Amino acid sequence: MDSKYITIYNEIVSNIENKLINPNEKLPSENDLMQKYEVSRDTIRKALNLLEQNGYIVKIKARGSFVLDINKFDFPVSGLTSFKELSTKFNLKSKTIVQEFDLINPDDYLMKQLNISKENRVWKVIRIREIDGQKIILDKDFINKDYVQSLTEEICKNSIYEYIEKKLGLKISFAKKEITVQKATDEDKKLLDFENYDMIVVVKNYIYLEDATLFQYTESRHRPDKFRFVDFARRQQ
Repeated sequence: MDSKYITIYNEIVSNIENKLINPNEKLPSENDLMQKYEVSRDTIRKALNLLEQNGYIVKIKARGSFVLDINKFDFPVSGLTSFKELSTKFNLKSKTIVQEFDLINPDDYLMKQLNISKENRVWKVIRIREIDGQKIILDKDFINKDYVQSLTEEICKNSIYEYIEKKLGLKISFAKKEITVQKATDEDKKLLDFENYDMIVVVKNYIYLEDATLFQYTESRHRPDKFRFVDFARRQQ
């Protein structure tokens, strides 16, 4: 038989997942929960600690326990995950809209980001990512044509990484990332379902092949309420 705190934990989790308790809503106090479930303070604290450990609530000193928004998608900060892989992992109803596809001459900014000269040519791919009917990511990809000789709009609609690795036989190895929160642009608000948000999370990726060749620069712009960026860190003594 489950311990009492597990039973309380499961009931609160069920209420959160079924939206009987909303994100940012404050849970009843420990005293109120003790009376409701007719258990000790220790039992309630065990249930609340488990809820916090599993990402359902946050406990704020002198204020109480507040429900977190569980309807966010985890993006690994230190990993390289394509949108298609993310959609498959979370079983999402998703769609990619290719807003712009072109082969361009790089401007000064792109030459600096990709460490190339004006003689190089660059694939420019602007894609809107839609999840559950909402446009929430704007991806801007710039790929050095020296390494990806051919590309099509259909490939961009499906998965560029899948094409590069499975069709071209190249191995994507690692990326350097920069994550910032910026003021949303008019383009962001035009292309994404932005509601009333003024800020956007911008992830810049410098992506390298197995031989440490920089071949792609990406700017991925995320609506701030739909994602959390996660990583695992171990303290080094």
